[in-house]
Amino acid sequence: MTIRVLLADDQNLVRASFAMLVSSAGDMEVVAEAGTGREAVELARSARADLVVMDIRMPDLDGIEATRLIAADEDLAGVKVLVLTTYDTDEHIVDALRAGASGFLVKDIRPAELLDAIRIVAAGESLLSPGPTARLIARFLRAPDAVTSAVGGPDGLSERERQVLALVARGLNNTEIAETLGLSPLTAKTHVSRIMGKLGVRDRAQLVIVAYESGLVIPGAV
Repeated sequence: MTIRVLLADDQNLVRASFAMLVSSAGDMEVVAEAGTGREAVELARSARADLVVMDIRMPDLDGIEATRLIAADEDLAGVKVLVLTTYDTDEHIVDALRAGASGFLVKDIRPAELLDAIRIVAAGESLLSPGPTARLIARFLRAPDAVTSAVGGPDGLSERERQVLALVARGLNNTEIAETLGLSPLTAKTHVSRIMGKLGVRDRAQLVIVAYESGLVIPGAV
């Protein structure tokens, strides 16, 4: 299946570079390009994209608000958002994850990593750069105006589920979680799905936020 990609970035050169890279992959195609967040939302609806590669800092409507509008639109329920940012210390990344992004990467990644990221997110997995994720959420939680998540905490989880949640927060995928805990990949995937159901979250990105906000994972311990 060909992954239909929408590129949203206000820099023409960046978009052109990403478009060349994505078009070079045999399993994906660029269906539209947007220079503003508002264009990204409109094109996500009209171009029938499977995934939006979204820059955070854009004119008219920034990437966070654009992501929130896409995630809230029932007609776009299947559209995934992968956020790219220039710096891994961007203070808005946690907001982007809350808004509905399925993950983020910094723009200095290797070309092959971006293509792999698109495949992973399009397949329904969340993609988080473990180091930047830990630092960003830790800083967010230290902020005096940090807002508590609306989703439930991990108190109702079993001990095994808490272990799995902690590993998700450290950026491990299902296969890595399975290897760490001596489980099968299918069992690890089942645990993650059940945890999402119990906590009322939509993806692994929000699981990371829950793990840090609840104190299950201690900032700086990863």
